[in-house]
Amino acid sequence: MPRPRSRRGDAARRGARGARSSAKMDSQASDDEAASDVLSHYSSASETTSVTEDVTGGEAVDEQAQQEEMEEKLKECIDNVMDKSAKTRQVALENLRLAFSSKTLFDFLLERRLTLTDSLEKCLKKGKGEEQSLAATVLTLLCLQMGSGPEGEEVFRSLKPLLISILIDSTASLVARQSCATALGMCCYIAAADVEDLASCLACLEGIFGASCSKEARSEPSHHHSPLLQVLHCNALQSWSLLLTICPSTQIKKILDNHLPTLPLMLSSDNVNLRIVAGETIALLFELARDMEEGFFYDETDLLCTKLKALATDSNKYRAKTDRRKQRSIFRDVLHYIENGECHEETIKFGLECMYVDSWARRRTYNAFKEALGSGVRHHLQNNELLREIFELGPPLVLDAAAIKASKISRFEKHLYNSAAFKARTKARSRVRDKRADVL
Repeated sequence: MPRPRSRRGDAARRGARGARSSAKMDSQASDDEAASDVLSHYSSASETTSVTEDVTGGEAVDEQAQQEEMEEKLKECIDNVMDKSAKTRQVALENLRLAFSSKTLFDFLLERRLTLTDSLEKCLKKGKGEEQSLAATVLTLLCLQMGSGPEGEEVFRSLKPLLISILIDSTASLVARQSCATALGMCCYIAAADVEDLASCLACLEGIFGASCSKEARSEPSHHHSPLLQVLHCNALQSWSLLLTICPSTQIKKILDNHLPTLPLMLSSDNVNLRIVAGETIALLFELARDMEEGFFYDETDLLCTKLKALATDSNKYRAKTDRRKQRSIFRDVLHYIENGECHEETIKFGLECMYVDSWARRRTYNAFKEALGSGVRHHLQNNELLREIFELGPPLVLDAAAIKASKISRFEKHLYNSAAFKARTKARSRVRDKRADVL
């Protein structure tokens, strides 16, 4: 049975680079005292394990004791996911979300994945809005922890039907449906075993965001869709575009024919995030098309570029200033790529390494994992084998405390660097503000 295109091979084919270079988890307060204790523990553990940079001189950290303490707290959280109290279940799910996003826990979860999967299934089936949303988020992180092997595939296969059921249920909580849209895309990307799984997830997600890019959408008033529904469409489109990066070329051709003419309709949405995701998805489709056919030509390119240019220079006062700034930045990149075929390159630094995001496929993949992991993304880039395989970073680096200490700069040097960067940034912004113009 055919499998989806290799996640790692797709990045390599686009010329992605994973280079090594020299070079906190934000705790969230909880009303529950026990939860606060767990959250603070994970925060401190993450800070010490990411680079062990606070271990100096004769100070020694009893890592074994710390590991045992963390595992006990995690066991308690897993047990509490089955508690009768909805509040207790939500606190447990939130703590698991924080732990899974800040640490790599494959060995610990390997023998507990079935128990946790069953618990998450019950939360998704019987829970309400926020609890379902948290359960879907934890499911995404569990799949990310298990990786693309049989363990991750087992987790995905067992809960895929339930995710789809909630996602397409118009009576379900919109908050729950939003998280299920993200979970379906992420889990399918990580653990889809064959093309049938991929195709069914793509079709489900198309059915969700299709309401925002159908021909009927032109005649609907801009306020027809509620903000929560627009977020659902946005999440579904993000997941759909993520799955495009592992689609076989034969399927990409069909998608181009069906969706390239309709996606530009979403550029007129009154939701800035939906406009931006639509623009990024259009750029991704152009990139995939050009990878298959170097001389790819789209009949409506001139009309599309006109729309993109308008969004890249949008100065309408009825839009929030932050929305306009964010939109202009993204659409400048989209327009530049469609006109010239050049993608803006971004450098991501983590620990003593860095990687380059230099294609729209790689950009969508990195953003998906960053949104799922939050500030824990750097820890996972350093230590999670799945992410290191996807982004071609090789095996995790093994560094001793002396090497880490030698690579650090002093606080005074960091202050001087930040001051110089701040002055340069202020001058550059002042020139643009004085001219009152956006440079394309």
